[in-house]
Amino acid sequence: MDQANEKKMDAINALGEGDLQKAVDLFTEAIKLNPCLAVLYAKRASVYIQMQKPNAAIRDCDRAIHINPDSAQPYKWRGKAHRLLGHWEEAARDLATACKLDYDEAASAMLKEVQPKANKIVEHRRKYERKREEKEIREKQERIKKAREEHARAQRTYGWSANNEAHFCSPGPAGFPGGAPGGMPGFGEFLKDPELLNAMKDPEVMAAFQDVAQNPANISKYQNNPKVMALVTKLSAKFGPPPQP
Repeated sequence: MDQANEKKMDAINALGEGDLQKAVDLFTEAIKLNPCLAVLYAKRASVYIQMQKPNAAIRDCDRAIHINPDSAQPYKWRGKAHRLLGHWEEAARDLATACKLDYDEAASAMLKEVQPKANKIVEHRRKYERKREEKEIREKQERIKKAREEHARAQRTYGWSANNEAHFCSPGPAGFPGGAPGGMPGFGEFLKDPELLNAMKDPEVMAAFQDVAQNPANISKYQNNPKVMALVTKLSAKFGPPPQP
């Protein structure tokens, strides 16, 4: 430990003479002799700052803080290192911690310099987060709107199905499913078939359906209409073929 202190004093003397590299080398020797002394890392970090080597300074300060988190010096030098790197938030945080642990005029002056820049970054981030949150809210509202529209559409479809089920299940000419006698087994359930309901939304198909329901012989008019015949085929598969005209 005595040798480590001697190396530290030699390093401080070299620093006073302006020989930064020699000071770093001597602090390094002192650290090798006593690697658990936080002040040695902080001292070497201060030299790295003068040598414009902020990353090296940050590594030393991290080690010093790990050894002694209540020491102000490592925070001070790490704050200065972050300032050199343009890390304004980190610089402000470390310099504020340094002043809190042990007020230092130089650290306080530097804190006043970097704090506005750090605040600007924080405000920019908050603005971005607000925009992101607003976007998420809009997207959620849009999803809710679409869900409500789908629900309303389903209700309208169900209402149409119920009304038309009563109409198409009423007595009519036999032989074609559309003109099935009232109470034909399974016809009410069949009208709940989504494919059939979608087909009947087509005005052309609906008109043909009603036409043939009133007069099954009219099926001949639609022999070349694929949409109508597709519906006839589906109905015939369940209820039997319509009479041939």
